[in-house]
Amino acid sequence: MHYKLFSFFTALFFSTLVIAQQKDNAIKVTDLLKIKSISGVTLNADGSRAAFTVTSIEPDGDNKWENKYVNQVWIVNTDGQSQPRQLTYKEGTSQPSWSPDGKQLAMVRTVEGKPQIFLLPLEGGEAIQLTNFKYGASAPRWSPDGQRVVFSSSISLNDLLKDSILNPGKEIPRWPFEKPGFTGNKNLLLSKAKADPDGSIEEVRAYLANNESDKKAKVLNKLQFQEEATVSSEMSFNQFFVIDAKPGSQPKALTHGFYRFNSVEFSGDGKQLIISGDVDSLEHPDRSLENEIFIADADGNNLKRILSEDGKVFAGPRLSPTGKWIAFTAGSTSFVTVPDLLIMPANGSLKDAFTIPFDRNKGNLVWSADENFLYFTAPSNGGFPLYRADIRNKKVEQLTDYNSGISSFDIRNGKLVFVKTEVANPFELYASGADNITSAQRISSFNESWVKDKKLSLPEKHVFKNEKGMDIEYWVMKPTNYETGKKYPLLLEIHGGPSAMWGPGESSMWHEYQFFCSKGYGVVYCNPRGSGGYGLNFLRGNINDWGRGPTSDVLSSLNKAVSEGWSDTSRLVVSGGSYAGYLVAWIIAHDHRFKAACSQRGVYDLNTFFGEGNAWRLVPNYFGGYPWEEKAKPILERESPITYVNQITTPYIMFHGENDLRTGTIEGEMLYKSLKVLKRPVEYVRHPGATHEITRSGNNRQRIDQMLRTWEFFERYVGGR
Repeated sequence: MHYKLFSFFTALFFSTLVIAQQKDNAIKVTDLLKIKSISGVTLNADGSRAAFTVTSIEPDGDNKWENKYVNQVWIVNTDGQSQPRQLTYKEGTSQPSWSPDGKQLAMVRTVEGKPQIFLLPLEGGEAIQLTNFKYGASAPRWSPDGQRVVFSSSISLNDLLKDSILNPGKEIPRWPFEKPGFTGNKNLLLSKAKADPDGSIEEVRAYLANNESDKKAKVLNKLQFQEEATVSSEMSFNQFFVIDAKPGSQPKALTHGFYRFNSVEFSGDGKQLIISGDVDSLEHPDRSLENEIFIADADGNNLKRILSEDGKVFAGPRLSPTGKWIAFTAGSTSFVTVPDLLIMPANGSLKDAFTIPFDRNKGNLVWSADENFLYFTAPSNGGFPLYRADIRNKKVEQLTDYNSGISSFDIRNGKLVFVKTEVANPFELYASGADNITSAQRISSFNESWVKDKKLSLPEKHVFKNEKGMDIEYWVMKPTNYETGKKYPLLLEIHGGPSAMWGPGESSMWHEYQFFCSKGYGVVYCNPRGSGGYGLNFLRGNINDWGRGPTSDVLSSLNKAVSEGWSDTSRLVVSGGSYAGYLVAWIIAHDHRFKAACSQRGVYDLNTFFGEGNAWRLVPNYFGGYPWEEKAKPILERESPITYVNQITTPYIMFHGENDLRTGTIEGEMLYKSLKVLKRPVEYVRHPGATHEITRSGNNRQRIDQMLRTWEFFERYVGGR
């Protein structure tokens, strides 16, 4: 009898211990603060060392609940024989760039609120400030001889108008400023009149101009006046400069005028620059969506347009090492498109270019040293693989799998270094031979040190065909401590965009998925029609159909997950942000199976969204017109969730950042107020100061608040069973 009691209590003790260990090993909400992300990988000339930026989350002041993002530059030998070493310790250091001889790094650090370029000698010594440019300096790149550094700077229209060096002739834009009541742009010229509210019209104008300068008024003449967090009347233009790599040197402008330039790169011999930007001299920059490619001398002179076409975007030009070829992407100005990848002789024209067929969005183009291959990344089938195109036979080879994501990489001297995201680890650095990526070895432990002891839920991938014959991929994650025979609540997660793509290689949802699984929820997510990563036809599968079609896809994935038998159909919940906030509202207006729902920063009325959100061009691109056009009116009404608000009865929590101008707060207020009038169970949460990026790069306390508040709301309806 005593033996049986002893055995019972022993078993109970060890069972309790195991459960406690399992709970301790599950992902916690505060593990969000442990995640270190890696970006900006760059290799020295012989590929033996990599520099990169690490972003960590660290305590901010004495308040234990506040945490800030901190960027630092690190370095590591690529042979895997040593651990990475931190190079910088002052906050806000990033964007490393190797000098050609490998003896120093150019990098960016904030000084008096503006980014400036510093040079860090790697043989010892402190970083030396290279630029003290009044407009700031970013994105440093070395000339091949190591004598100069090019950088970018964003300059406001008012500064360009009055800058005697950048605009010595006091020129004004040739494109119309669109200030009603004035012919041409003479009104842009700075008046010499004395400000006087009781004076002449010119003196009154000078007084009003002072009010604008002192931020007492914002006078909007721009079409694209909404930024991410505020409304702005100011215009700015990204320009490129070159400076000798010696402290005390003064920068020289490479680009000029009231235009925006996107990228610059030296040719292999350092004699030329390849530049991309939009230099349409007759159309307002807010209306001109095209992008062009130029060649110029190394000092910026003799700028020559080599690729330009109405309605086309030529972007991301990369010169091959000898300067023989230019690789670039080309697409239309439509938002719903997959640009082509083209290779063109540097001394040729578009008619001499050839296309590398590949129906995915290509980015981060990098040439191999022998110019036979072009490496790039592309979202595809739930992952972000690394690919390489053989320009001799125009074939594309996939180098990494769909279960991981490559977010940054570089190739030098046959060495490949890249950042990989996977379910087992959100960010780590890997190295391999450029021709043998299967031999890649992990050369960092930024997250491995704490993730290795965590119990994770692994997604299981499935696929089905929808009614259009499209293959819809979806993933199912069981609760972290899943036990056969038990029933669990199931969370349907939906992605935004609508052209985003989720999968095991996507880093932004890594923590949220694991958090809900650790709380005893299953998670199912899919890539419905309209998602990126599956080609042009799939991407355009939701044109004029944001609601019904994508709903069918995500609910089908839910149904198939439920058919596995372990989920409790009386405890289904749904969540999504941005476009997915839209889809959550649409779904619960048309389907009442969910016990609770959550949407973040959503779009609920497409007519209002056109006026309120800075992503307003989604309306004409997806629905073929504007709210006042007769052809578009019935479509926008049909596709707006607010139209069906009286059908929503599901308990609903809604989030919006108070400074979110990508979708706009009125969207949330309209839906919330309507539901309150209808006396429906709804809760509305506003995060002060937060923008559309709150869950990705926002205030960390608010990120945790949103996740916990969502879980707590769900628990009111599905917990405690």
